[in-house]
Order: sequence, then C-alpha cells, then structure tokens
Amino acid sequence: MNAPVFPLADLAIPAEFLACFDAQRAASRKAPEPSYDERIADLKSLGRLVTDHRAEIVAAIDADYGGRSTFETTFAEIFPVIDGVHDSTKRLKRWMRPRKRHVDQMVFAGASNRLIPQPLGVVGVIVPWNYPLMLSFGPLISIFAAGNRAMVKMSENSRRLAELLIAVSPNYFPADKLAFFEDGGGRGPAFSSLPFDHLIFTGSGATGRAVMANAAKNLTPVTLELGGKSPAIVAPDFPIETAASRILWAKTFNAGQTCLAVDYVFLPKGREEPFVEQCRRLFAKRHPDINGPDFTSIIDQRSYDRLTHALEDARAKGATLIDLAQGQTPAAAKRKLAPHIVLNPTPDMEIMRREIFGPILPVLTYDRPEDAIAAVNAGDRPLAIYPFTRDRAFRDLVISQTLSGGVSVNEAILHVAQHDLPFGGVGGSGMGHYHGREGFETFSKLRPVFQQGSFSSVEMLLQPPYSGFARRMVDFLIWMRG
Repeated sequence: MNAPVFPLADLAIPAEFLACFDAQRAASRKAPEPSYDERIADLKSLGRLVTDHRAEIVAAIDADYGGRSTFETTFAEIFPVIDGVHDSTKRLKRWMRPRKRHVDQMVFAGASNRLIPQPLGVVGVIVPWNYPLMLSFGPLISIFAAGNRAMVKMSENSRRLAELLIAVSPNYFPADKLAFFEDGGGRGPAFSSLPFDHLIFTGSGATGRAVMANAAKNLTPVTLELGGKSPAIVAPDFPIETAASRILWAKTFNAGQTCLAVDYVFLPKGREEPFVEQCRRLFAKRHPDINGPDFTSIIDQRSYDRLTHALEDARAKGATLIDLAQGQTPAAAKRKLAPHIVLNPTPDMEIMRREIFGPILPVLTYDRPEDAIAAVNAGDRPLAIYPFTRDRAFRDLVISQTLSGGVSVNEAILHVAQHDLPFGGVGGSGMGHYHGREGFETFSKLRPVFQQGSFSSVEMLLQPPYSGFARRMVDFLIWMRG
C-alpha cells in the first residue's frame, strides 16, 4: 500500500496502535498469501478462543451491560461465531479457487482470463457495544478466511470484554496476526486514521461519516454498517396475533438495542387494539419479572435517559403511551426500561426522527400499502424492511418499491443469521457487505489476470503502421459486433 497522504506522526495516534500496525503490515508483506491450511487453522483458533472462554465472555458482557441476558448472549453472540466458523471452513476451499472468465478468442486468440482472490493485508475493525462479540468475531471470520491480519478496537462500553480479549488473544494468535484494543479517551478517530487496507465500522450514521472521512485521507476502503429506522409492514391478510408475537420478540430482544430491531410498525387501520392486547399478553407471559435475568438492561445511563426523555417527548406531543410491563416496576438503578407501544406518533417526535435503539415501538396505520411504502421511502434507506404477509403480490410490492440493506419476510432480524446471505446496508444504513462468500470477497482483492498464449493476434495482425489490413480487420470486428 502507498504511504498515507499525510504524516501519521502529525496525528495523536497512540504508540500501541502504530507499533501494532507496523508489525502487522511487515508480517503481511513477508507472507502475503497464507495457504488454505493456515487460514483453516486461524478460523479454528477463533472458534477455540470463544468456546474455551465462553463463560468468561458471557460474564464480561453481562458486567458491561449491568445486566445482559445469558441466553441472549449465547444465542446472538456465541452461537453465530461458532456457526460462522463452521460454515466458512466448509466453503473456504471453493472460495479460494481462481475463477475463469470469458475471453474473446476471435480478438485475443490463445489468451485466458481469470480472477485470483488475494488478501488485502491489514484490516481495521471498529466494534459497537450492543453485540460486541458477534460484531468483532463475525468480521474476523471473513477477514481470516480471506487471509488477512486484523486490529480490533472495542467500544468504551465494552471495557470488561475488551480486557478479557486482550488478555486471552495472545494464547491463540500472535499480535502481528490479531490484536484487540480498548477505547477510552476518544481513541476512535486515531484508530480510523491508520492507513488500513480495509476498515469495517459498525455504529451510528454520524460516527460512520467521521470514520469514512478519516479513512478517505488514506484512500482506505470502508464497509459501514449503520442501522437506521427499519420498519415492519403488516398486511391485512396476515394474522395480527402472529405479527405481534414476532415483532414483540424482535423489539424486546436485547431490550431493543439491535441495529436490525423493528423501529416502527405499520398496521392496517383498525388493527391497533388487537395488536396491543396481544403484545401485552405475550410480554406478561415472557417476562413476568422485568427485573429478572431474562430482560436486558439499557447499556448506560446516558442511553437510559435518552429513551425516557423520548417517551416523555412523545407523551407531551400527544401520543398515547402503552406500558407493556403492566404494573411491574422496572429497577431504574439497573436501567431496566419497560417496553412501550406508542400510538399516534407524529414526525416531530424524537422517536420518529432518529433510530430508537431501545424497547419503544411506534405504531402507525395505513389505508393502502402504497401509503406505507411512500412513508418508508420518505426517509433514509433502512438496514432492513419486514413485510408480514401471505400474499405474494403484497410481499413483492414492498420489496420492489423500497430499497433496504436486507429483508426478512414474516419475521424480523433473522436474515442476519443466514451465513450464505450477505449482510450490509445501503444509503443511510451503510455500504458494503460481509458474511459468507461476500465477506471473503470484501476482504480480498479479486485480482484480474490476463494471460496471452504463444500466439498473439494483436502482435501478428494489428501492429503499426496501420495500413489497409489492420484497418479492415478492425472494421470487420465492428461489423461482426454490430
């Protein structure tokens, strides 16, 4: 990679960042293309790290949250990493094969074309706090499958997990292969200013723009996963009880602190009451004690205060708030926040102007599906859209008339768990993909190679001076393609 366009020494970049980056870049250049066996070993080491320290990882994330459901950490973080390693090791040999491409033998007789996937080098990973294991190790699976090295900066809200990974990672990888770093002290801008060969960031749109600006100084390509306001649209034909059950699960999992959570829902006009009643009944059944271990805390006091203020803002502006905890008293000291449905939301309310990232669900209604689609299209393109319908025409209308990072039909969130589907945003919800083959390709250079055979038609037939034959030959080729 060329030197950065500005001196790194002029930036307040921590010495540990610089030393690690220089070591990883030197190691990458010394051994630029790890073998299939080396990559398999790296992937399996990732899996062993997680399985060997599973209990410690769960405890660290629980401590960082101040109360994180053990099941949710296991299901949404531990399992996807182990499953992702398993899937990639099965498919890696096929991904690594050179790929033949067509060559026009009439023009380039005897030549061949192919694409060779090659590692990029050193990849930076900036990890959010909401799924800190999955959103660090998920990219690492793709990064190592592609043969790269990685530096990972954890969130300031994931201090205990970061300390754990920093302590145990050297038992599985040398620092010139993989290194974890704490945040703290606003070190994110310095990290994103390193001249990585690729940088992947997951987080807010505002921070994503800053990350992209820093990366642009080095022409570092970026993958940005930015979330956004992902809607569900329930069709008139779909059972409202089933829709409520599935949407409530998606909205309360991790207390709504999920980039793919249903941010708001469109219901056919007149279906609000049965939807609300089903949500009330199901929440009481699923969470009889909101202060118990199955309902996750809000990550920090600032986020808790933001969410409670957003509820009060909605109430003050005329919305109807429905507390699904039904008389339970959430422990404010534990930052437990009762899920709320918000009826009659308006565009000027905070809950409709930004991603909610908590257990608050605005409910809107529509007369025609085109009205709901128009409302979705009036905002940024979301990370996901969730049509609930058994009508193919309704499903296809929503998919064809909107654009989002991904789609789950008759469910929410679960498309992210499909290893053979790429995951990524579009527009305001991000750019680029990873997971599976697309992840391998994101962190590879698909290097085009043209190889001429012993005979060259250009050398034999199309050399200057461009007299009659060469011109007639080109005219003939144009006529053939006309």
